[in-house]
Amino acid sequence: MMREGCVFLSLVVLLTLCGVKVAAVGLPSESAPLIRHYYKVHNTCANVEPFVRQQVKAFMEKDKTIAPKVVKLLYADCMVNGCDASILLDGPNTEKTSPKNRGLAAFAFIDIVKKVIEQRCPSAVSCADILNIVARDAIYFSGGPSYPVFLGRRDGLKSDAAWVDLPSPSVSWESALAYFTSKGLNVQDMATLLGGHMMGRTRCSSILDRLYDFNKTGKADPTMEPTTLSYLQKQCPKKVKLGQPNPLINLNPENPTHKFTNSYYKRALANKAVLGVDQQLRYGGDTYELTDQYANSLADFKGEFAFSMSRMGGLKVLTGSKGQIRKDCRVVNK
Repeated sequence: MMREGCVFLSLVVLLTLCGVKVAAVGLPSESAPLIRHYYKVHNTCANVEPFVRQQVKAFMEKDKTIAPKVVKLLYADCMVNGCDASILLDGPNTEKTSPKNRGLAAFAFIDIVKKVIEQRCPSAVSCADILNIVARDAIYFSGGPSYPVFLGRRDGLKSDAAWVDLPSPSVSWESALAYFTSKGLNVQDMATLLGGHMMGRTRCSSILDRLYDFNKTGKADPTMEPTTLSYLQKQCPKKVKLGQPNPLINLNPENPTHKFTNSYYKRALANKAVLGVDQQLRYGGDTYELTDQYANSLADFKGEFAFSMSRMGGLKVLTGSKGQIRKDCRVVNK
């Protein structure tokens, strides 16, 4: 099940190098206003991408965990109310306060990048665009693909915890697909974007049901490979002592350094996935086919991951006179 993602990206790069203005072909229809090199075309911040890349590279030399953090942050933003940086807004009852967004990080790093861009290009570059560029560069410095980021997003004016409808980490593949479809994405996007769980960490509370009470049976998920089950039960006891924090575990135990890898898919095929939704990829017809394809070809996974990240980055964007360019990503301009 192979789409023309890599061909699309190659064409974009070729046209861009030739000086052709490239619209966001292949993205959801609402993203048509997004274009390549938006800030260069409009002469407002021509070097925004090199500025951002420099910051990401310097930070990742000290902290490799920034890649999964910013990818998760972008997902939490785009999949809820579109890519409008509403996840970054502070305040009571904003999206970041939702229990489903507990554990999100990298807010301070986005603040740093925004401050650098504001010093060079005041009131020119949106937080929504910065978040998309940061995610792309963090993926690249983790060993993943570098892909064109279409720009021109503006920042949202509101953020509401009630909007957060992210699915449970134990959801079935059918329910996960229904969620992705409701956002304008498809089965290939779902199987590909879940591959972001190749790196990063999660709380034990996300998998306790799989380890001890699968489907309310009082037993572990019978599909989980025994050695993996034993390892995870040691990492995540059924109950923690009073005052003890909810332990953190790697989403991909084979990837503690958070590199871009396809081992996530190999683990899913071997019934070694950590999250229930990740293991579910093995049980859908199309999702199994894609999981097998990516497990056997890192190159295929890289190309399709780039394409699906671009599609997700185009969901329900604000452009033109909608929204604003925030001076501070945490607050709406006065």
